[in-house]
Amino acid sequence: MGIHGATGSQVGEVSRLEPYRTELTGYCYRVLGSGFEAEDAVQETFLRAWRSFDRYDERRASLRTWLYSIATNVCLDMLRSTQRRALAVDLGPAAEAGADIGRPLPERVWVQPVPDSLVLPAEGDPEGDPEGAAVRRETIRLAFVAALQHLPPRQRVVLILRDVLAFRAEEVAHLLETTVASVNSALQRARARLRTTGVTPGEPSRPSDPAQRELLTRYCTAFERHDVAALVALLHEDATMSMPPFGWWLRGRDRIRQALLDPGASCAGARLVPVAACGSPAFWQLRPGPDGPCTPFGLVLLDISEGLITGITTHLDADRLIPLFGPPDAPAAGALT
Repeated sequence: MGIHGATGSQVGEVSRLEPYRTELTGYCYRVLGSGFEAEDAVQETFLRAWRSFDRYDERRASLRTWLYSIATNVCLDMLRSTQRRALAVDLGPAAEAGADIGRPLPERVWVQPVPDSLVLPAEGDPEGDPEGAAVRRETIRLAFVAALQHLPPRQRVVLILRDVLAFRAEEVAHLLETTVASVNSALQRARARLRTTGVTPGEPSRPSDPAQRELLTRYCTAFERHDVAALVALLHEDATMSMPPFGWWLRGRDRIRQALLDPGASCAGARLVPVAACGSPAFWQLRPGPDGPCTPFGLVLLDISEGLITGITTHLDADRLIPLFGPPDAPAAGALT
């Protein structure tokens, strides 16, 4: 945020805003479905707050609530000119293995992955409680964020503020300049509509869970060896596989097996490097470049439930995502062990 020529008191005002950046980015990401747009929204929020700080009255609202009010208005303004973001499974029926994957769709079509570090407080944050931290992690999963996009913008905002961030109804009413009754009504409608999406985001990433860790190690080993039989054995019978920005996607273990056995699908020499994304088990897929060193090919996010992989989403626009995530760490043997 540019503050060239700002006075000492104005710089101090900016420093008061900065501690809220991560939680506000998480809020905006859930509302907008894009890490890039969430960053833009928070930058605009801070700019508006800085410009109007002399009108902020701490007797009417806490600084945190005031910032959320500004961020909400920014997000609602942004949503007026954009279409609903989605996952491949929301865009059309499943394809047959071997079918042409078609042309890539524009970035604005997709719910985009986001780095955990951009939207989640650091572990051990004294302000966070374990239950609240779990909810925040679960609600940045791709499937959950995609389900939120089915809600009208104001219902989406109310549900996130109330059920994810634990704002009181009175706070949300003040923030949205409406009544408590209106907030409660919007919340009930949002909850009911969210249930109709049938969202099952699966388990969040749990690096300390031995069972999940073993499953992911087996997945990485099978993938890097291109051992299709071993990889498919880890999949749920109704698992899905998709590759944004293409609308093509598959459902079912047998179709995924057929696709992986296609000679053109070989990932010879590929490596998987863990990355913290969307609160999910996730990896950079690296492939050997023309000059030898491995380069990012895609960002892989896995859905896991009851010891099996239920979804594989590989975002192929790696060059677009690297500025947000930073370059992947160099691959190392035994990265998950």
